[in-house]
Amino acid sequence: MPSKKQPGVDGRVVIKKYANRRLYNTATSSYVTLDDLSGMVRSDIDFVVYDAKSGEDITRSVLTQIIVEEESKGHNLLPIGFLRQLIGMYGDSLQELVPKYLEHSMESFIDNQEQMREYMTEAFDGMFPFGSLEDLSQQNMAMMKQALAMFNPYQAAAAAKAADKNPASGAADPFALMQAQIDALQEQMQALAGLNRKK
Repeated sequence: MPSKKQPGVDGRVVIKKYANRRLYNTATSSYVTLDDLSGMVRSDIDFVVYDAKSGEDITRSVLTQIIVEEESKGHNLLPIGFLRQLIGMYGDSLQELVPKYLEHSMESFIDNQEQMREYMTEAFDGMFPFGSLEDLSQQNMAMMKQALAMFNPYQAAAAAKAADKNPASGAADPFALMQAQIDALQEQMQALAGLNRKK
C-alpha cells in the first residue's frame, strides 16, 4: 500500500529536527513527538526527517529511535537472537544484501498478515481456518526461500534444509507455523554469516 502523499519533498511531509531534539512538522506548523511520527507511519503518511542545521537526511535514525521507544514500552517484536545476528552482519561482505532480503521478507509477511486478518474475520463463528493458514505459511516460506536464493544460490539448499527440520505435526497450529518461519529465518541469517566467514 503506497503511503499517503502530503505537501513537502516529493509529496512527503518534511520534519525538521532541531538541536534541542525537538521535531517540527512543516506541513502542520507544529512540534511533534516520536509517538506522533509513529502514528503517521501507522496511518501510511510518508515523511522525511532533516537535521534543521545541517540539512542532513536523518530519517533512518529517527525511525530507529521509534523502534527503540516501542521496544522499551514492552512491545517486543525483535527477538534477541535476531538482533545479535543482525548486529553481526554489520561490516560483513554480505551487508549490502541484508536490507533487501529483510525488506522482501517483511513485505511477504505483511501481505500474508492481511490475509490472516481476513480469515479471522470470516471465522466469526469460532471455526478457525487452520488449513488456510497452513497454506499461507507454506507460501510465505517459499517466498522467503526464493528471496534468499536470489541473493545467494548456495543458501537456497540451507533454507530448504531448515524448512525440513520443522515437523508437519505442528501444521494444525498457526502459532507453531509462524514460529517455524521465524526459526527458519534465523537459521538462514546464521548460515549467511557462516558462509562469509569461510571465505
